[in-house]
This record gives sequence, C-alpha cells and structure tokens, in this order.
Amino acid sequence: MSEEVNPFESMQEQIDDAAVHLDIDPGVLERLKNPERVLETTLSVEMDDGAIETFRAYRSQFNGDRGPYKGGIRYHPGVNRDEVKALSGWMVYKCAAVDIPFGGGKGGIALDPSGYSADELERVTRAYTEELRPLIGEDRDIPAPDVNTGQREMNWVKDTYESLENTTEPGVVTGKAVESGGSEGRVEATGRSVAIVSREAFDYRGGDVADATVAVQGYGNAGWVAADLLEDMGATVVAVSDSSGAIHDPDGLDPVAVKDHKRDTGSVAGFEGAGAWTNRDLLTADVDLLVPAALENAIDADIAADVSADIIVEAANGPLTPDADDILEERDVLVVPDILANAGGVTVSYFEWVQNRQRFQWTEQRVNDELERVVTEAFDELVDTFEERELGTFREAMYVVALQRVRRAAEQSGVWP
Repeated sequence: MSEEVNPFESMQEQIDDAAVHLDIDPGVLERLKNPERVLETTLSVEMDDGAIETFRAYRSQFNGDRGPYKGGIRYHPGVNRDEVKALSGWMVYKCAAVDIPFGGGKGGIALDPSGYSADELERVTRAYTEELRPLIGEDRDIPAPDVNTGQREMNWVKDTYESLENTTEPGVVTGKAVESGGSEGRVEATGRSVAIVSREAFDYRGGDVADATVAVQGYGNAGWVAADLLEDMGATVVAVSDSSGAIHDPDGLDPVAVKDHKRDTGSVAGFEGAGAWTNRDLLTADVDLLVPAALENAIDADIAADVSADIIVEAANGPLTPDADDILEERDVLVVPDILANAGGVTVSYFEWVQNRQRFQWTEQRVNDELERVVTEAFDELVDTFEERELGTFREAMYVVALQRVRRAAEQSGVWP
C-alpha cells in the first residue's frame, strides 16, 4: 500500500483528467477542485477513568451547488485534513454521477475505536456533534456512517443535535437504525451497488458474473455484503481479507460464515478450511473480479503491475493511485470507479432523507428497486459517454458526466460577492 500518495491530490488529478474533455473556465475548474470550507477542531473528552483525552476532528464541506453537503463520518487513526478534503470531493462527484441532489462533505475523528469503551465513544461522538451543530442540518449538511461508524453513532448524532436544537429533525443524519428513522436497505446499499455494477461490467465485456471468481480486499460492511450478493448471483468468492491478513479457498468461501467468524474472533484469519495469504497475494490473485473495499491507495503502481484480475470494481473510496490507474489502463483492466460503484450508500441515504422529510417509510423492496434503477441508469450513461467521446477509461467517463452536472449548477448559481 502506498503511503506517499496524497488522496486530495489524487482526487484533483482525476478531475483534471476529465476536465481536458470539457470546456470549463479555469477559475470555475479551480473552484470545483477545492473545498468551500474545512472545520478542524480539537475535542476534549473525559474517559471512563476520569482522565481527559483530546482528539483531532474534521468536517470538510466541498461543494454545495447541487444541494446540501452529504457525506460520512469515519473513526480511524489515519484521519487527517487532506483525507477528509479528498473524500468530500469524491462525494460531490459521486452524488452527481448518480444524479441525486446533494453536494459533498466528509468528516472524521483521528482515533482507533477498538481502544475505547462504548460510553467513551458516545461521549466523543456527542462532543463532535456539538462542534458540528452550526454546520449541519437537513437542508445544510447531512452526515452518515463511514469507516468504523454505523447506526449506533448516527443515532447519537441525531439525538445530540435534536436535543441541542430542541427540535425533531430525523433528516439531519442518515444511516440511522430503522426504529430511529432510518431506511430499510441502507446497511446493504453500498455492497449492493458494488454487486450491481459488477454484473453490468461483466455484461459489458460479454461475460457473466455468475461464472466469475472474486477476491474482496476489506471485509467490513461493504466488502462482506458485496461478497454475499455476488455469490447469490452465482459468482465464486475465493479470497477475502481484512487488516489482519487474507484467506483463500479455490473451491469458494461462504461469505456469511466468514462474516460470522470475523464477528466472533475479530478477524477473517483462521477461518476453518481456508489457506492464509498476504494482502498483496489477494490483490494480485488470478481472479476474474477484484473488489478493493478497504481504504484509499490500496493499489499503487507496484501492485498494479502484478494485478491479474480482468475487472476491478472499487467498493472503497480512492483505492487506486493515479499511477496505478495508468498501468491498469495500459493492461486493459476494466476499472469501474468508486464514484459509481459504491454510490449505493449515498443513494439510499438520499432515499432515507426523502422518507424523513415526508415522514413516510418505504418498503425494502421499493428501496432496492429504486437503487437498481439509479445505478443501472448511471452505468448506461457512463458507457454511452465512454464510447461517444472515445475516452480512455471508465473513470474519465464517469467524471465527465459528473463534472458536467456540477459545472452547470455552479455556472447557473453565478458568483456572489
């Protein structure tokens, strides 16, 4: 994994690559490559033993031309200013790629949640929400879960905000538990969009995902759900990994059984009947489909040179460095970019927000049907743009589509002193 590539610079390079194919005013382009504002704050929180501990926390609001800022909150030791800027930028173009009326935001706290009790994490989350209070709201900025956060943390955000504002505003955050105003199908949404675009990518290449062998790097929520749904489609999941290492079985792994093993032991390692691999072994495995579902910069130029998969579907945000992209293009590896592949999460977050505004609950079937429609239509538009403009990669094509939408909204809004 490359530690030297700056994710914010990677994101800006991806925008520049797409902008070459569009007539965009340089000043407008510069605006669309940088966040509008970034909150950087220090949280002081009392621990269970009475000691005070401080945490660096961030929220980046990248662009709001198409609607309220939207994006997750992650808890991870590697969270920093450039990371949240990059992630908030990717959110802008992800929302535009699937044509939902949101801008992009992202936030996070630099901590490893495994080292803290539930009570300590609740106090950290509530302290963070208090700092976010002036910025967020269902018409301003709507957080959601990300790495190491989920329904529990979003419920805390909602309760803290509503208590401080003395209001009822379930749409202030998405990814909540259903009983607290969340949406059916939200937990599975990111993995579901990964599975849908994988199916579409194989169909585009003249193949069938049912015949595919699959390796999944990162076995959090998005990774295991994608693996499970791909197996339902007939694919064979032969390798998965998490931060502890990788496991493989050429005859196929049971995605649910591996998930249960990880829940019970904290790791995929040691799963009965599976062999042990390194992370590099998995990323360079001779499979038909590779799904990087961990963190950014997972595949650099060195690893890309040895990738054996025919198709890569990015479940994580920014898992390929720009140099890796160039190498994979030369090798004719089809890469379905993150801003489409993992857009299921923000799409169903939008559905949750709509339901909260309407005070009306959709069925899970309706949620899944609407997600299928949005993702397949976006994939079709990607393919049309790729072929009509004779572009080099699917990533360029998806960014051309998204950048045009954001550019038009920015130009229609104008510049106000």
